[in-house]
Amino acid sequence: MLLISVFSCQEKPQKPTNPISKNEMKNSMETANRYLLNEEEEDIANYIKRHGLEMTSTGTGLRYQIMKQGSEKRIEKGEKVALEYEVGSIAGDLFYSSEKDGIKSFVVGEGAVETGLEEAMSFLHRGDEAKLIIPFHLAYGLHGDDNRIPEYATLVYKIKVLDNQ
Repeated sequence: MLLISVFSCQEKPQKPTNPISKNEMKNSMETANRYLLNEEEEDIANYIKRHGLEMTSTGTGLRYQIMKQGSEKRIEKGEKVALEYEVGSIAGDLFYSSEKDGIKSFVVGEGAVETGLEEAMSFLHRGDEAKLIIPFHLAYGLHGDDNRIPEYATLVYKIKVLDNQ
Protein backbone atom coordinates (compact mmCIF):
# COMPACT_ATOMS: atom_id res chain seq x y z
CA MET A 1 0.00 0.00 0.00
CA LEU A 2 2.83 2.35 0.88
CA LEU A 3 4.51 1.72 -2.49
CA ILE A 4 1.29 2.43 -4.35
CA SER A 5 0.83 5.74 -2.57
CA VAL A 6 4.48 6.77 -3.21
CA PHE A 7 4.32 5.98 -6.92
CA SER A 8 0.89 7.49 -7.42
CA CYS A 9 2.02 10.81 -5.89
CA GLN A 10 4.92 11.27 -8.27
CA GLU A 11 4.35 13.79 -11.04
CA LYS A 12 4.16 12.33 -14.49
CA PRO A 13 6.11 14.13 -17.20
CA GLN A 14 3.83 16.18 -19.38
CA LYS A 15 4.04 16.38 -23.12
CA PRO A 16 4.52 19.85 -24.53
CA THR A 17 1.18 21.38 -25.38
CA ASN A 18 2.46 22.95 -28.60
CA PRO A 19 5.32 20.90 -30.03
CA ILE A 20 7.54 22.73 -32.50
CA SER A 21 7.38 21.34 -36.00
CA LYS A 22 10.51 20.53 -37.98
CA ASN A 23 9.68 23.37 -40.37
CA GLU A 24 9.33 25.88 -37.51
CA MET A 25 12.62 24.68 -36.03
CA LYS A 26 14.35 25.01 -39.42
CA ASN A 27 12.99 28.55 -39.88
CA SER A 28 14.08 29.50 -36.38
CA MET A 29 17.61 28.17 -36.99
CA GLU A 30 17.85 29.97 -40.35
CA THR A 31 16.78 33.24 -38.72
CA ALA A 32 19.36 32.83 -35.95
CA ASN A 33 22.12 32.03 -38.48
CA ARG A 34 21.21 35.03 -40.65
CA TYR A 35 21.35 37.25 -37.57
CA LEU A 36 24.79 35.92 -36.59
CA LEU A 37 26.15 36.36 -40.12
CA ASN A 38 24.76 39.91 -40.37
CA GLU A 39 26.30 40.81 -37.00
CA GLU A 40 29.65 39.38 -38.06
CA GLU A 41 29.54 41.23 -41.40
CA GLU A 42 28.89 44.49 -39.56
CA ASP A 43 31.75 43.82 -37.13
CA ILE A 44 34.13 43.06 -40.02
CA ALA A 45 33.09 46.19 -41.92
CA ASN A 46 33.66 48.31 -38.80
CA TYR A 47 37.09 46.72 -38.23
CA ILE A 48 38.15 47.41 -41.82
CA LYS A 49 36.96 51.01 -41.62
CA ARG A 50 38.52 51.61 -38.18
CA HIS A 51 41.91 50.34 -39.38
CA GLY A 52 41.78 52.03 -42.79
CA LEU A 53 42.24 48.75 -44.67
CA GLU A 54 41.59 48.16 -48.37
CA MET A 55 40.76 44.49 -48.39
CA THR A 56 39.68 42.20 -51.18
CA SER A 57 36.65 40.07 -50.37
CA THR A 58 36.22 36.60 -51.83
CA GLY A 59 32.89 34.90 -52.50
CA THR A 60 33.20 32.88 -49.30
CA GLY A 61 33.61 35.91 -47.03
CA LEU A 62 37.39 35.77 -46.61
CA ARG A 63 39.02 39.23 -46.72
CA TYR A 64 42.67 39.74 -47.49
CA GLN A 65 45.11 42.56 -48.14
CA ILE A 66 48.67 42.08 -49.31
CA MET A 67 50.71 44.49 -47.22
CA LYS A 68 54.07 43.71 -48.84
CA GLN A 69 54.52 41.88 -52.13
CA GLY A 70 56.92 38.96 -52.15
CA SER A 71 58.32 37.01 -55.08
CA GLU A 72 56.73 36.23 -58.42
CA LYS A 73 56.20 32.60 -57.42
CA ARG A 74 52.56 32.02 -56.57
CA ILE A 75 51.81 29.34 -53.98
CA GLU A 76 50.31 26.22 -55.53
CA LYS A 77 48.27 23.33 -54.21
CA GLY A 78 50.50 20.52 -52.94
CA GLU A 79 53.34 22.84 -51.92
CA LYS A 80 54.54 23.06 -48.36
CA VAL A 81 54.37 26.56 -46.89
CA ALA A 82 55.65 28.01 -43.65
CA LEU A 83 54.24 31.14 -42.04
CA GLU A 84 55.28 33.64 -39.46
CA TYR A 85 51.97 34.77 -38.03
CA GLU A 86 49.82 36.36 -35.40
CA VAL A 87 46.20 35.31 -35.08
CA GLY A 88 43.70 37.16 -32.95
CA SER A 89 40.17 38.46 -32.82
CA ILE A 90 38.73 41.59 -34.39
CA ALA A 91 38.43 42.86 -30.82
CA GLY A 92 42.23 42.81 -30.55
CA ASP A 93 42.80 39.66 -28.47
CA LEU A 94 45.92 37.72 -29.49
CA PHE A 95 45.35 33.94 -29.55
CA TYR A 96 48.48 32.51 -31.19
CA SER A 97 51.71 33.76 -32.71
CA SER A 98 54.75 32.21 -34.36
CA GLU A 99 56.89 34.07 -31.83
CA LYS A 100 55.32 32.12 -28.93
CA ASP A 101 53.94 29.03 -30.64
CA GLY A 102 56.38 28.40 -33.49
CA ILE A 103 56.22 28.67 -37.27
CA LYS A 104 53.06 27.25 -38.85
CA SER A 105 53.85 24.77 -41.65
CA PHE A 106 51.39 22.85 -43.79
CA VAL A 107 50.86 21.45 -47.26
CA VAL A 108 48.42 23.59 -49.24
CA GLY A 109 45.30 21.65 -50.20
CA GLU A 110 45.48 19.00 -47.50
CA GLY A 111 43.01 20.75 -45.19
CA ALA A 112 45.27 20.76 -42.13
CA VAL A 113 44.44 24.40 -41.29
CA GLU A 114 41.37 26.62 -41.15
CA THR A 115 39.42 26.72 -44.41
CA GLY A 116 39.93 30.49 -44.69
CA LEU A 117 43.70 30.24 -44.26
CA GLU A 118 43.80 27.46 -46.84
CA GLU A 119 41.79 29.61 -49.27
CA ALA A 120 44.06 32.63 -48.70
CA MET A 121 47.09 30.66 -49.90
CA SER A 122 45.64 30.63 -53.42
CA PHE A 123 46.00 34.43 -53.56
CA LEU A 124 49.50 34.69 -52.11
CA HIS A 125 53.12 34.39 -53.25
CA ARG A 126 56.20 33.32 -51.37
CA GLY A 127 57.49 36.23 -49.30
CA ASP A 128 54.12 38.03 -49.21
CA GLU A 129 53.05 39.74 -46.03
CA ALA A 130 49.29 39.91 -45.70
CA LYS A 131 46.42 40.58 -43.37
CA LEU A 132 43.45 38.22 -43.45
CA ILE A 133 40.03 38.43 -41.86
CA ILE A 134 38.50 34.99 -41.60
CA PRO A 135 34.79 34.75 -40.65
CA PHE A 136 33.96 32.14 -38.03
CA HIS A 137 32.41 29.76 -40.59
CA LEU A 138 35.80 29.60 -42.38
CA ALA A 139 37.74 29.37 -39.11
CA TYR A 140 36.76 27.32 -36.04
CA GLY A 141 33.00 27.74 -36.29
CA LEU A 142 30.54 27.37 -33.48
CA HIS A 143 32.90 25.72 -31.00
CA GLY A 144 36.25 27.44 -31.33
CA ASP A 145 39.41 25.34 -31.16
CA ASP A 146 38.76 24.05 -27.62
CA ASN A 147 41.89 25.89 -26.51
CA ARG A 148 42.44 29.63 -26.96
CA ILE A 149 40.00 30.51 -29.74
CA PRO A 150 36.43 30.94 -28.48
CA GLU A 151 33.23 29.97 -30.27
CA TYR A 152 32.02 32.19 -33.12
CA ALA A 153 35.44 33.88 -33.37
CA THR A 154 36.18 36.02 -36.42
CA LEU A 155 39.94 35.72 -36.87
CA VAL A 156 42.45 38.34 -37.94
CA TYR A 157 45.68 36.88 -39.28
CA LYS A 158 48.87 38.84 -39.90
CA ILE A 159 51.11 36.53 -41.92
CA LYS A 160 54.40 36.40 -43.74
CA VAL A 161 54.82 33.54 -46.17
CA LEU A 162 58.39 32.39 -45.80
CA ASP A 163 60.47 31.97 -48.98
CA ASN A 164 62.53 28.97 -48.04
CA GLN A 165 60.19 25.98 -48.27
